[in-house]
Amino acid sequence: MTELVAVAAPTTDPLGAFEERESVVRSYCRAFPAVFAAARGSTIFAEDGVEYVDFFCGAGALNYGHNHEHIRRRVIDHLERDGLVHALDCYTPAKRDFLERFGQEVLEPRGLSHRVQFCGSTGTDAVEAALKLARKHTGRAKVIAFSGAYHGVSRGSLAATADLGLRKAAGVPLDEVAFVPFPVGPQGGFPSVALIERMLTDDLSGVELPAAVILEVVQMEGGVYRFPDADLRALRELCDRHGIVLIVDEIQAGCGRTGDFFSFERAGIVPDLVTVSKSISGLGLPMSILLIREGMDSWDSGDHPGTFRGNQLAFVAACAALDLWQRPEFLATARDGARLLRDFWRDNPLPGVEVRCEGHAAGIDLTAVGGRAAANAVVSRCFERGLVVESTGRGKAVVKLLPALNMDLAVLRAGCELIRDAVRSVLPAEPPPDSRVRLR
Repeated sequence: MTELVAVAAPTTDPLGAFEERESVVRSYCRAFPAVFAAARGSTIFAEDGVEYVDFFCGAGALNYGHNHEHIRRRVIDHLERDGLVHALDCYTPAKRDFLERFGQEVLEPRGLSHRVQFCGSTGTDAVEAALKLARKHTGRAKVIAFSGAYHGVSRGSLAATADLGLRKAAGVPLDEVAFVPFPVGPQGGFPSVALIERMLTDDLSGVELPAAVILEVVQMEGGVYRFPDADLRALRELCDRHGIVLIVDEIQAGCGRTGDFFSFERAGIVPDLVTVSKSISGLGLPMSILLIREGMDSWDSGDHPGTFRGNQLAFVAACAALDLWQRPEFLATARDGARLLRDFWRDNPLPGVEVRCEGHAAGIDLTAVGGRAAANAVVSRCFERGLVVESTGRGKAVVKLLPALNMDLAVLRAGCELIRDAVRSVLPAEPPPDSRVRLR
């Protein structure tokens, strides 16, 4: 496959410029110390000629793989006819096409009448807009979020992110958000909705009526945990009864990653605000949107501006990506891939290891068999053998799998086998006391 790319010979010190000039804040490159030069589908090519299979997909920004030919061709055609690339939030054909297609093919079939707000270039921008709009709409300030949550690292979204290390880096108090335990997690189940109800109905609870509750239906950075459907319906009813805005963050779990286009669909609820980014553009181009339920578009003109609200190439690519959802072969591959991922880990149990699968996402929990050190070793061993995968969750002890929705099934199976072998290589000689084999 190397004929797909023209890769220059690496310099004698291929990492020198990065080490000398780039901030130490960089992260992913530390786990994947290669200079990536090109990619197609689920294969990434390093400049030294080594090929890698991608089970990371840009942290969920590449659900359709790298440089999908149909999507890429649409973007190239747009550029070759001198189509606009930047247009602030002005009216353009590309934006109109996206709004029409997204409405007709995503929103309307799901009974959603939400308006679309174009935010900045990344998911945290959509979260900022959602929190700001919820506060403006209700006139209240406080927000309730959940343990295990990740919503971004800009000021407002970081306040709703549970990672204590990330919060510490803010350098300022982040006290406008109250956290409650997620209904499922490493310590077992928890009556989260009942706790919120108790806090809101007790005038001595110390918790003010919030503007919003924000959640990920499937927590990816939290370790691949799903909010139970019944609990999500109960939370929707609670928010309705108390006049609270329900914000669902679909940035990583959306665009088909967990099965349905949106992860909240299975529960049959309609959120008030929905944040969408990452794979919405289909090609990894910067794009984030906020979906606003009818009657909640309380902005005044210009309330939430931004220079990069109109990425025309992302609009074009997003429309091309929506084409894939009309193709039976794409839907069949996505369905078969999710089934393969689930069945593989069901049929290949590992002592003391819990595997949680949600569509094209899986979390291999190594907490009981070595924790962070074991997960780091698995990530490193996979990379040495040509596969990119990351660790996440509490203590970074969960190996997270995010293969493309359209990954070739033989490649998907081979990647799972490689990961299984890497996990086996780090398991202790003696199983831990709790050595049940668990797959959810």
